[in-house]
Amino acid sequence: MKKTVTVGLGSCGIAAGAEKVFKKIQALKEADGLDIAIQKTSCVGMCYNEPLVEIQDDTGYFMYGHVDEKSIVAIMEEHIRNGNPVRDQVVLSDLFETGDASFMEGQVKIALRNCGYMDPESLEEAEKREAYQAIGKILENKVSREEVVEEVIRSGLRGRGGGGFPAGLKWRFALRNKADQKYVICNADEGDPGAFMDRSLVEGDPHTVLEGMIIAGYATGATQGIIYCRAEYPLAIKRLNIAIQQARKNGYLGKDILGHKGTDFDIFVKEGAGAFVCGEETALMASVEGKRGMPRKRPPFPAESGLWEKPTNINNVETFANIPWIILKGAEKFAAYGTEKSKGTKVFALAGKINHGGLVEVPMGITINDIIFKLGGGIQKGKEFKAVQLGGPSGGCIPAYLAHTSIDYDSVNATGAIMGSGGLVVMDETTCMVDMARFFLDFTQKESCGKCTFCRIGTKRMLEILHRITIGEGEKGDIEKLEELAYQIKDNSLCGLGQTAPNPVLTTIKYFRDEYEAHIVEKKCPALSCKELLTYEVIPDKCTGCRVCAIKCPVNAIDGEKKKVHVIRQDDCIRCGDCYNRCRFEAISVR
Repeated sequence: MKKTVTVGLGSCGIAAGAEKVFKKIQALKEADGLDIAIQKTSCVGMCYNEPLVEIQDDTGYFMYGHVDEKSIVAIMEEHIRNGNPVRDQVVLSDLFETGDASFMEGQVKIALRNCGYMDPESLEEAEKREAYQAIGKILENKVSREEVVEEVIRSGLRGRGGGGFPAGLKWRFALRNKADQKYVICNADEGDPGAFMDRSLVEGDPHTVLEGMIIAGYATGATQGIIYCRAEYPLAIKRLNIAIQQARKNGYLGKDILGHKGTDFDIFVKEGAGAFVCGEETALMASVEGKRGMPRKRPPFPAESGLWEKPTNINNVETFANIPWIILKGAEKFAAYGTEKSKGTKVFALAGKINHGGLVEVPMGITINDIIFKLGGGIQKGKEFKAVQLGGPSGGCIPAYLAHTSIDYDSVNATGAIMGSGGLVVMDETTCMVDMARFFLDFTQKESCGKCTFCRIGTKRMLEILHRITIGEGEKGDIEKLEELAYQIKDNSLCGLGQTAPNPVLTTIKYFRDEYEAHIVEKKCPALSCKELLTYEVIPDKCTGCRVCAIKCPVNAIDGEKKKVHVIRQDDCIRCGDCYNRCRFEAISVR
């Protein structure tokens, strides 16, 4: 077997320096005449170990992590030339256990089944991994549109983009509309942490997304597909366009697909401006039509009157990526994963204070604890797990004592959070929940399109209150004002952005009300995170008078002679923390 060296060139790998590593490997091959095959792939999910390089030979496979231009020289010398794997840098192998193996254990990959295992720009490699076999099966066996829709319904697949509406029912509504023109739209523009998942899918396996759309087009009677992708994802757009061209050339897109007369479907990419509100389907369609991305009232729903007032089916990237697998393997096999009302798997983007940040795909029904501690490797620096924010910027915060919660739509919604598109942000004991609520609300407030008064002005007023609380200017009654505003915004906003924007605030008040009260009443931040509420003081028994703190203080707020106890002048202290971080004797306290 010829030795193969594969470099992960997804956006995460490129950002970590993988392109330089790829070019270095090419240079080494040319300079040393190495008999190796060099390949590229996308993100395998282990983003915390990027750049990643995999070497396969007769003995097995070896995934190297944190590879740079210097270490790849040693790896190539030892492993390729001498046949000795550099075990200290191997993060995965089929020959021996590694500390990172737990990241892959417990995962069930359906949507992500090809990501990181093939060249995303190669149709030939995609075909080896069953690309376009599902649509071929449908057409060769003359499966009716109704039968395809019923198969998706039986699978229990719910839309993976937010609300979790059954995908097959959406398709049925569109199919039953007898209009002469219909559309299929893939939403690849959701602007929350979960969008990292969407981007990785289209970067790593664009043909699966295209095939899911083709099947949706056949099932609903649509002939035109649009992928709505934010322009900030240039690599995703590039690979989508390459895949579309390849699919057209090989008869998978266009007129008479796979030679079946009258089966027509084509796709183009529409680049969006990156507005979070365009994750809402009516705002997305307005943007595709060249209008400002703003939601409209429903009904009529898109299946009745959508893009250019024609029936339109909209699903997100992950939803479409599941479709070919369901058609090939069967609805029953997909439905075997998960719970009674939440079937299949779900992709999550793990971020925050977690050791193994990246992408995971897990069966519905797994607990939050299992994701964080079995796959995610636990909390960074051994700190205490405090909460998880689930569902993107407008998701809710779930406290550690509810981390036994099952990952399914009903259980997650019962906590006040939402499944969303799969963002999962982990927080530890150093996270201030009031400031976290302010952070997420700041994002959704800025992303509000401004159409609804309650969303436009209400979120602004809530943000002002949260800001006052975090700088020590909170007042009695602020918590009640936040709750009143939150419910008014949820009840009176037109689209999902406004209806869910208050979730981080409402859930942090529900589960962490004591932190709000500490900020307002005691003017203290229990997590020692809000800068304006901190007090730095010298501990007399520990101070040696070394003067390091006084010398480094940027505003000269520390008095004291050499070898004598120092004092911090509180009126002049700007709470930068330099003294605390630089003291070698732990003689500075913060409270």
